Amino acid sequence: MPTIVFATPKGGAGKSTSAVILATQLARKGAEVTMLDADPNKPICEWSNLGKPDRIKVIADISEETIIDEIENAAQKTPFVIVDLEGTASMMVAYAISRADLVIIPTQGSRLDAKEAAKAIKLIKQQEKAFHKAIPFAILFTRTSPVVKPRTLTHTQAQFHNHNVFAFACQIHERDAFKALFSFGGDLESLDPRQVSNIDGAIANAREFAAEAVSMLRAAAASDLTRDHSLSQTSDKAVAHG
Repeated sequence: MPTIVFATPKGGAGKSTSAVILATQLARKGAEVTMLDADPNKPICEWSNLGKPDRIKVIADISEETIIDEIENAAQKTPFVIVDLEGTASMMVAYAISRADLVIIPTQGSRLDAKEAAKAIKLIKQQEKAFHKAIPFAILFTRTSPVVKPRTLTHTQAQFHNHNVFAFACQIHERDAFKALFSFGGDLESLDPRQVSNIDGAIANAREFAAEAVSMLRAAAASDLTRDHSLSQTSDKAVAHG
């Protein structure tokens, strides 16, 4: 079952927020989700302690020694596994990336954030080389404005595009409702409009993000099947001519 890893060496990029948004939207669609909180600050645990959807299970107290087993065990039990990692480059981060079906790299539209995202990409490439496998990944721009597109963001997007780095078409906007999840728990649909503004806009943004993430997973799975079929045909031909 797909494992989605949120990774970035920079704190404050919206990693945990994006992970919760995706997990809750998948749960809303009826999927069982396991979230692994591998961040020492335990933001996912704090959110879940306030109340979470029943279809989401949260596991914490994960170490460098246990993270691979935790990911593999969770993948056998639930259709989706979402891993929220610590905001640094470490062996635990590398191990999680090596088991990912999709790595999402949240980043803000600045030169500094782009440099940190590049570090995450470098780590992914190292794991691809070490494990002889392709690890799909994508940049996710976060904390953006739904109405204003600064030049710094445009420049950062162009830089990634010029280096053939794929990015989500959608962005996670700066919204009160996303912050409110960590104050009230639950999901966006359960927030009280008397306490939180523009919930509908946040829900639309979250659904767009979740739909694109699922599409990426399907595309990656289809690519794997095509490659496996090609390898199988090559092997059959080799046997036939052997």
